[in-house]
Amino acid sequence: MKLTLKIWRQTSRKESGKFVSYPVEANPDMSVLELLDVLNEQLIEKGEYPVAFEHDCREGICGSCGFMINGLAHGPLPATTVCQLTVRHFKDGEELTLEPWRARPFPVIKDLAVDRRAFDRIIASGGYISVSTGSAPDGNAILVPKEAADRAMDAAACIACGACVAACPNASAALYTGAKITHLGVLPQGSRNVTCEPFAWWPR
Repeated sequence: MKLTLKIWRQTSRKESGKFVSYPVEANPDMSVLELLDVLNEQLIEKGEYPVAFEHDCREGICGSCGFMINGLAHGPLPATTVCQLTVRHFKDGEELTLEPWRARPFPVIKDLAVDRRAFDRIIASGGYISVSTGSAPDGNAILVPKEAADRAMDAAACIACGACVAACPNASAALYTGAKITHLGVLPQGSRNVTCEPFAWWPR
């Protein structure tokens, strides 16, 4: 199938950028990142600079990849990262607009790659303790209400990709902090006297 990639090209954060369109031949089974790999091979053969973008695991786990596709963070498929979004979800002949996260906490480094150290600073500011607390308790020793477990798992699914910040009208990096706090906050903290009723301090 044939697609046109309208990609934001920007050589550095100090330079102004612009959209450049590239026609590409795509296999429907390719991911969007693999489609960019194909395009970059063509650009290199022509002596042009490849499109810069982030990636690592390409399994939807690490959160490294991420950019806007047609104005949507990670593209049109819910709960799917760019590396897992396949070309079959688009129509033959369609034009895809690819641009970096448009958020102040994530300044553009080059093309689709942004500086996400704002998240690193949030993690670093959390601190840690070095007190020995013994071995982990048995998994069945503390009863966790089903509602709390489900909410904790939903929050723990956050992979720190930055999509929430890019999609937020206020570009708030605190959204990531909220996910981490929720993940741990809804679980019992050191108390073994927990019933299967929802925690009284958590809003119902």
